[in-house]
Amino acid sequence: MGDVLSEYAKGLHDACANASRPVADFLGASKLPEHADTIFLSFLLFLAVHQVLAPHFSKKWFPVAYGTANSRGKNNWSIHVVSQVHAVLIISWAWRCLWLEELDKDKVSGWHHRVGALNGIACGYFLWDTLDAIVNFVDLSFVIHGFACLLIYALGYRPFVAYYGVRCLFWETSTIFLNIHWFLDKTGRTGSTFQLINGIALLGTFFFVRLVWGGYISYNFLATLYATYRELPLTYTLVYFVGNVVLQCLNWLWFGKMVAALRKRFAGAPKSSANGKTHNGKAH
Repeated sequence: MGDVLSEYAKGLHDACANASRPVADFLGASKLPEHADTIFLSFLLFLAVHQVLAPHFSKKWFPVAYGTANSRGKNNWSIHVVSQVHAVLIISWAWRCLWLEELDKDKVSGWHHRVGALNGIACGYFLWDTLDAIVNFVDLSFVIHGFACLLIYALGYRPFVAYYGVRCLFWETSTIFLNIHWFLDKTGRTGSTFQLINGIALLGTFFFVRLVWGGYISYNFLATLYATYRELPLTYTLVYFVGNVVLQCLNWLWFGKMVAALRKRFAGAPKSSANGKTHNGKAH
């Protein structure tokens, strides 16, 4: 049985590597084929959670909140489940990459196979995220966010700035609390003490992790990019510069929206249902 699984895994790895080489050559991402199977399996995992696992278990565990929602509401629910699974998974794996000596020694082109797996999980998620943002279109900012993240982590297979990529993934810490806030709304706990405590944790993690620490990381990253841009293809310089600025602007935009939403929640706003409009773990 073990030999059969090994042969299957090797066949999948080789097939994904061969299929991804044209993309890797186009992007100049030499490490991508080695981890293309991780991207593929990650995408399938999040697709399965979205389409199968989240609907199945949500119907059992939340028969009222989920069961009475319309089709759009059920899809929003499943999207938040996927977002939560990704946030927990990616933060746990990023923690294992945080103190890698190879990255500390070379913040531009340092590499480790753990980072390849981490990028693969991220690329698989952001591929799913982008496609879902297009299919279930709500706001252009979510399409831009998903595609920008996908491109940035795909180009990281050059290898390029893995040191900063690992640290930026900790931004997802606030997503855990945002999803909890959303589920509390949909299960009739709007304005509860639990939601208040979670809301404080949400604003605190978003402000300190994304805006303060994230801003510090972004500043250092842009300084590194400026120091090395002559050695890089123009595509890399533009994508990483524009992508970094866009993502930081979106963080400030979403922070303002979250503050406004939390004020409304605790100012006597009526309870909402699972049919409300949110997308991919981000309120809007």
